[in-house]
This record gives sequence, structure tokens and C-alpha cells, in this order.
Amino acid sequence: MSLLSELTFVHNMLRRDLATIRRMAESAAAGGDLAEVRQGLRELATRGPLFQLKANCLSYCSIVHTHHGIESATLFPRIRVLAPELNAAVDRLEADHAAVSGLLGEVEAAARADDDRARLVKALDALADRFLAHLAYEEESLGAVLSQMTH
Repeated sequence: MSLLSELTFVHNMLRRDLATIRRMAESAAAGGDLAEVRQGLRELATRGPLFQLKANCLSYCSIVHTHHGIESATLFPRIRVLAPELNAAVDRLEADHAAVSGLLGEVEAAARADDDRARLVKALDALADRFLAHLAYEEESLGAVLSQMTH
């Protein structure tokens, strides 16, 4: 399996879970039916609506931080050696990681703020805008070289 296949697989899971978390936050912020919130939480293998909304947001943020840390520590240096013509793309991806990290920090802070669900929705929307664009750019810009790479 190529690294592009693996990366796309992980990115698709991150996209799916982000969409689920956003739906849950929007529903909770709008005073929506807790049964709907619970269903979204079950999709993420959870148990207990508002507590788990917070826990899932925090867990999701941790997973993305880890994913980006692995890319920055292992994948990007390898690409810089194998395909130096992609250095500008890797530089942009590294800058994206820093920007996404800041947005993840806002999601984490909003998730911890028990009294402001609208803040969480806004933070997730901002994260989604930047993060989904980042994932698409990463797949597009590195796809050719990653499709040739394995572990």
C-alpha cells in the first residue's frame, strides 16, 4: 500500500469525524433533540451526550495534533530528500500545521467552556474551513510522490 493510500485513508477518517462533531455541536447549540446528539455520539463510539461532545472534541484535536506531528517529524523530511522540488509545498503544509494547531487550540478551549456551545460551533467551523483545505492541498501537492512511496 502506498503512503498516498494510507494518508488518504487517515484524512478521510478525520474528515468524517470532523463532520460528525460539527453536527453534534450545531445540534447542541441550537437546543436540538438530545436523541440526535446521542446518535452522532454513537457514531464515534461514545456514551453520554454533552460530556462526550466535549470529550470527543478534545480527543479529535489530540488525534489531529498527533497526525501532524508524525507528518512533520517523519514524512516531510523524507519528502524534502526524495523530492526537493516539493519544498515550497512542504513549507506551506508546515505553515498550515501551525495554523491548524491554533484553531485546534480554540476548539479545545471552546469544548472546555461548558456555557458557550455557540463558541464551539464557531471554532469547529473555522477549523473545518482551514483543515479541510489543508487536507485537500496535501493530497494534491504530495500525491504523486506519496503514491510511489511505501514504508
